[in-house]
Amino acid sequence: MIEKEKLKDYANKLMFDLKEEEYDFLQKEIELVLEQAAFIEQIEAIKDVEPMRFPFITYETELRNDEVEESLDISDILRNVENSYLDQVKVPKVVS
Repeated sequence: MIEKEKLKDYANKLMFDLKEEEYDFLQKEIELVLEQAAFIEQIEAIKDVEPMRFPFITYETELRNDEVEESLDISDILRNVENSYLDQVKVPKVVS
């Protein structure tokens, strides 16, 4: 059982300002969590189970190799755009 004075000390250190009924509620909640943890510890062979890091099966795939290809000429690209500035395509502002 966790003491109310200890909760008040933790709340003070964390700069929380709780009312008396909130301490009672918090004390009951922590008791419940501790009971559930004790229940889990009673499961046989719990120490043999590897902790789950991610709830879904992930498949590792290899990335494709980079292949060098000839790129377009910058002058050809800029000839087809409405606005350009310093060899860059200028686009309308999206975020205001």
